[in-house]
Amino acid sequence: MEAVDGAQPLVALRAVSKVYRTGDVEVRALRGVDLAVQPGELVSIMGTSGSGKSTLMNILGCLDKPTQGQYLLDGKDVSRLDRDALARVRNRTLGFVFQSFNLLARTTALENVELPLLYAGVKTKERHARAKDALQRVGLGDRLEHHPKQLSGGQQQRVAIARALVGRPRLILADEPTGNLDSRTSVEVMALFQQLQREGLTLIIVTHEPDIAAYTGRVVVVRDGRIVSDKRQPAQPAVPLPEEEEAVP
Repeated sequence: MEAVDGAQPLVALRAVSKVYRTGDVEVRALRGVDLAVQPGELVSIMGTSGSGKSTLMNILGCLDKPTQGQYLLDGKDVSRLDRDALARVRNRTLGFVFQSFNLLARTTALENVELPLLYAGVKTKERHARAKDALQRVGLGDRLEHHPKQLSGGQQQRVAIARALVGRPRLILADEPTGNLDSRTSVEVMALFQQLQREGLTLIIVTHEPDIAAYTGRVVVVRDGRIVSDKRQPAQPAVPLPEEEEAVP
């Protein structure tokens, strides 16, 4: 839990537990989890179904609150904030990427990326400029007016990543971001994540795939609501396969 070289962790969980109760049934999803993530890290979280990794991700994303323990995000205790305050934290500090892309089918790539800014009340001109910049940042500057059905799976995930970036977050949380992609496209997405890390962004990725975790500099393994392994490693460079060697999905 100590800071590295005096730096304050961006994420700090301290003895975090989460208990769900349904009638007389009690499920302990997390059991005294301690975790610190420094600014600029690219971390993967792994675990089998029921391990607690999804609950951990929900707490990190301010979508749920700990039953016990403390969550410091960017130095601020968000453990006991109410729903509205948590929503403001999510809007200002976090970006989310999901396995299923969650794009609106009848809107363009640009409009999909603009949505978080629309909800935040950002004026049209600035909203448009920031969304265009985010799409250019992920290599889709020539796809602004395309609808999701006109884009490949990898391109749709890039739109989703641009949408996560448009709010200028400190932390990106990605839940199985390569789960619906073939092997070559998955590597392209991880190459983008590595680039974002080099630009200073912090990223936490939930994945069940060891080959995806190999592209991150740190692997956290969750089992039975506890962190059972937390290891740093040299991240494998994500170099996409040439088109002619594209892997079968």
